[in-house]
Amino acid sequence: MNIHEYQGKEVLKQYGVAVPEGRVAFTVDEAVEAAKELGTPVVVVKAQIHAGGRGKAGGVKVAKSLDDVRKYASELLGKVLVTHQTGPEGKEVKRLLIEQGCDIKKEYYVGVVVDRSTGRVVMMASEEGGTEIEEVAARTPEKIFKEVIDPVVGLQPFQARRLAFNINIPNELVGKAVQFMTALYNAFVDKDCSIAEINPLVVTGDGNILALDAKLNFDSNALYRHPEIVALRDLDEEDEKEIQASKFDLSYIALDGNIGCMVNGAGLAMATMDIIKYYGGEPANFLDVGGGASKEKVTEAFKIILSDPKVKGIFVNIFGGIMRCDVIAEGVIAAARELGLDRPLVVRLEGTNVELGKKLLNESGLNITAADSMADGAQKIVELVK
Repeated sequence: MNIHEYQGKEVLKQYGVAVPEGRVAFTVDEAVEAAKELGTPVVVVKAQIHAGGRGKAGGVKVAKSLDDVRKYASELLGKVLVTHQTGPEGKEVKRLLIEQGCDIKKEYYVGVVVDRSTGRVVMMASEEGGTEIEEVAARTPEKIFKEVIDPVVGLQPFQARRLAFNINIPNELVGKAVQFMTALYNAFVDKDCSIAEINPLVVTGDGNILALDAKLNFDSNALYRHPEIVALRDLDEEDEKEIQASKFDLSYIALDGNIGCMVNGAGLAMATMDIIKYYGGEPANFLDVGGGASKEKVTEAFKIILSDPKVKGIFVNIFGGIMRCDVIAEGVIAAARELGLDRPLVVRLEGTNVELGKKLLNESGLNITAADSMADGAQKIVELVK
């Protein structure tokens, strides 16, 4: 789960991570009022969307007067920002962060992620802050330093000091940098984050270390432990179909193609998308109904697929182990009848109760094309949507 920059900073502040003072604003008047409350000669007006690259896209403005704040807030609210992470359709700005300006001496990068190869949390740092870390990794990987953290003892002071020295934090500020990194690590672990990224971390003219920007993502599987984080969810930033899928515990991601896919198991779902592409089609979604899906869950999955106007046909590919083929068939039939299916449907069933599943489909009276194999099903649906 993703949250906005201003929300991330509020979470980090609870752990002692230093951040600039700021206020969220939903209207132009609120933005001006926030700037008045901050009372600094310079304030920064920042668009809040779930995407990086906002600065490059014109979503961050430096205001030196209340008139500037009003002007920039008017420009940004309602604007569609297109960044390298939003796709060409962009995202509409519905809220702003009004933040104190600060005297930046140098920008750095600090990030915390879970490293799958070691199964441990890794803290990364670089003195190439304020730029896309992916570009630094591609051009000058030697400028990124890493510390693998033992979960038993946590981030050790010597590791944080080593990172601070490696990225050339001024000697007199190493102590503050160690405090900052320790607080960031504690927040990451305590809140079950999947990524915590401070880009840039800045050294200011008055000798402070601040998180000028903050990106926090959370492990969706751990959200049941953090109702306070779930409360920060901004549904305006998410795809409606993905929101609906999450209510029924379905793994759904919308894509750009025209062939809807309903599959059980993430690996089989990836393979299904691959084979559709192999035969010249384009998948419209990733959808894993899971191993223990009920008839109702399958019906809901079908509704979500059909709610996408781009979908011209559907390929149901079920390998029934835990998931029984007759339950899938009942769900498909119920959904097709309820929604008045008007698009080609190809079903490939294999595994537990497969004969009963096929019998139910054949006797349903619906226009369903049976497939003998995954390849056969992919070829058939690609032909039908041409």
